[in-house]
Amino acid sequence: MVRHVLSAFGALVMISTLHVDFPPIDKLPAHKDLPDPLVMLDGKRVATKAQWAKERRPELKKLFQHYMYGEFPPPVKVTAKVEHEDPKALGGKATLRDITLTLGGKHKVQLLLVIPNNRSGPAPVFVGLNFAGNHTVLDHPGIRVPTSWMYGNRKGVKNNRATEGGRGSQIDTWAVADIIDRGFALATVYSGDIEPDRADVREGVQAAFDQGKRPEAWGTIAAWAWGIHRILDYLVTLPEVDAARMIVVGHSRLGKTALLAGALDERIAVVMPHQAGMGGTAPSRGTVGESIKRINTSFPHWFNGNYKLFNDAPEKLPFDQHCLVALCAPRPVLFTNAQEDTWANPDGQFEVLRAADPVYRLLGAGGLEAKSRPKLDTLTDGALGYWIRAGKHSMTREDWQIFVDYAAKHAKK
Repeated sequence: MVRHVLSAFGALVMISTLHVDFPPIDKLPAHKDLPDPLVMLDGKRVATKAQWAKERRPELKKLFQHYMYGEFPPPVKVTAKVEHEDPKALGGKATLRDITLTLGGKHKVQLLLVIPNNRSGPAPVFVGLNFAGNHTVLDHPGIRVPTSWMYGNRKGVKNNRATEGGRGSQIDTWAVADIIDRGFALATVYSGDIEPDRADVREGVQAAFDQGKRPEAWGTIAAWAWGIHRILDYLVTLPEVDAARMIVVGHSRLGKTALLAGALDERIAVVMPHQAGMGGTAPSRGTVGESIKRINTSFPHWFNGNYKLFNDAPEKLPFDQHCLVALCAPRPVLFTNAQEDTWANPDGQFEVLRAADPVYRLLGAGGLEAKSRPKLDTLTDGALGYWIRAGKHSMTREDWQIFVDYAAKHAKK
């Protein structure tokens, strides 16, 4: 069963009321290979679009939240205050706004929004979280330096706090000028403004909207994804932004976040997780690169408590990451990788897309057009897309060329 409610900004949101029993791990069947995304937890096969929409999709959403990422709280009211605006940024090509968003009257985040001036109507927008603060994305004096906890290895950071020394240090990572030149807007927030990436302290939205210490309580990746949803709540109110063409993008742990955000919010038109690896775009059952046990040991706060039960039993998971991709169907999803980034299991990621393909085919959305992993620098750009380049774990201007090319094809008016 599905019911419809209005979000804080009036957008129609579907909320599943389907009841799901969550068996303990010892009662879950073992799946050595990737489980069939079109088979329900009780073994019933999904054969129609209606079954997918009314039964399997709501079931998978609940399963992922219960066993892996944690429960999402309901939407909250989002209010905005423009702190600074430059209508002639990037040599007059764009309007830049530094904005404070207040979530549920409890927590504030800083949003950087850059919109192309040369456009005939509302602009499609890339939405993503950054690792080092909005001030690093562009060298612009109107962008505030964040005050929240910061990774100690970022340029200009002292005592885990950002300084002016980091301004403009991530220009190539975000390639804002290239995005604007192609007619796209960019909306970005420092991930630590939503929730600092700390195992020992909850001081962002997880503290503001506390779920207690239940094993189903949300982890940090879910908190980041929920934060992206709240950014969308604001963007859909802006006449300059095309609410039907919002594209979520993220790198590494923020790529995991982008995929989760896209899977659970149908307002996102295109989903682009970049080098997202274990817990994102790589199979949990994979034998290459990072494992469930390793990621839960190194980053115990990213996922919920239940996910740790699968450290030594990944075959017991009632889903794998292809099912998260399937939750995005029929919307396009692009996986991008680097050849030397074996920790993220690029080959396994291709298999994840291949395993999600039957759901896309069922929904009449096309799917994965390549039968084997494409060669370097060869984009397969169907509804399920894949691209791999030479190099290491990073997000570059070269990657953005692919992001924009794929979005230009799939995020159409």
